[in-house]
Amino acid sequence: MTDALPTPVAPVLFVEDDAELRRAITEALELADLAVLPCPDAERGLASLTPDFPGVVVSDIRMEGMDGLELFARIRAIDPEIPVILISGHADIPMAVQALQDGAFDFLTKPFPLERLVGAVGQALETRRSVMENRALRAATATLINTDSPLIGDSPVMVRLRETISHVAKADLDVLIEGETGTGKELVALLLHRLGRRRGRPFVAVNCGAVPDAFAEAELFGHAPDRSGYRQPQHTGRIEASDKGTLFLDEVDSMSPNLQVKLLRVLEEREVTSLGGGEPRPVDLRVVAAAKRDLHEAVKEGSFREDLFYRLDVVRLRVPALRERRSDVLPLFAYFAEQAARRIGVKDYAMSDSVRRRLVEHDWPGNVRELRNFAVSAVLDLPSAGGVQPTQPQAPLMERVDAFEAMVIREALQSTLGNMTEAMALLGVARKTLYDKLKRHDIDPNDYRRPTRSS
Repeated sequence: MTDALPTPVAPVLFVEDDAELRRAITEALELADLAVLPCPDAERGLASLTPDFPGVVVSDIRMEGMDGLELFARIRAIDPEIPVILISGHADIPMAVQALQDGAFDFLTKPFPLERLVGAVGQALETRRSVMENRALRAATATLINTDSPLIGDSPVMVRLRETISHVAKADLDVLIEGETGTGKELVALLLHRLGRRRGRPFVAVNCGAVPDAFAEAELFGHAPDRSGYRQPQHTGRIEASDKGTLFLDEVDSMSPNLQVKLLRVLEEREVTSLGGGEPRPVDLRVVAAAKRDLHEAVKEGSFREDLFYRLDVVRLRVPALRERRSDVLPLFAYFAEQAARRIGVKDYAMSDSVRRRLVEHDWPGNVRELRNFAVSAVLDLPSAGGVQPTQPQAPLMERVDAFEAMVIREALQSTLGNMTEAMALLGVARKTLYDKLKRHDIDPNDYRRPTRSS
């Protein structure tokens, strides 16, 4: 397990005008490893509170000047979600019960076991921590929801990556992207396309690891008309289809040696020849290749051509694994959860304790893709491998599947600004399939298009 996300110190503001009792209870709380801010009167205690106060308040009811009930009312005016535990004498029980009905977290009647106070404070701190984290989640979402870059995160490595992408995109050079599965390599390729001079032109994505070798050559280079009597129709390859635009070769490390030779010729000559003959045709394209492993190591192993590696390695970008930027986990989760909640129709999603533990403790071997899927499960309140248990009645399976499918399609359209060709590439579906699903889920691509982003 990697380092946990940092958690701010949560103090206990203890207001008690009896000096001896204040000292004794402060010592007991400190022995329980709690940070205590002892205060002799309510006025000074109130001055320590703001809506960002991360802790809880413990106060006696009967005090000189401002009593505990007035302090409680004033605290509610500052932030009604600050937990307040009231300490009362037997004669104050009716007042304490009324305060509990008004929103006090708990009350204890003198004399009380110190373990009872420590337990109540612990529960109150846990409640306050959950409140503050959900506020942080909503604040992070508000900051990120309108971002132009899908590469979310304020960690130094992500800031540098975005800056580098901005510079490289304008240079219109071929780029090699390295990173583990699920880190967002295709999003980097899309950003390079959108920020460069080829924006508005075709963005053609090919997953080299998903195309069978028997069809890969025709898929990439196209096929001339068959000169036999059966005449196989002409097929335009993906390389030629990306003319004037960007060709994204995902998992290029999975490409067969035969295809590596032919791709090298395309990169060197900037022309393509279809299978079955025909004259070479010039192509004006930018090639962005992505590999899930170190291509330099693949060259040493003999599984990847050295000359092709150096031809692709004009500029190399590395997308970090999520475990290398732990501080970005919460903002990413906030973004994905907000997107999922809006698309599925869940209002006021709040992060549970089990979700928080998963975010802190898990190493996310599937990277951003795994985190996104986890956010969807959390919003749908589904069981997960992390032990997050549902707390609401579950919809039928097919309804949940349909909701998930619609959410993914909307996410792709938002990511591509309604560009159907790019959305098809992201989703890996044919045009007719995508249009059928748009009709089924009543999704209009025009809702995601922004005229100001056109070329």
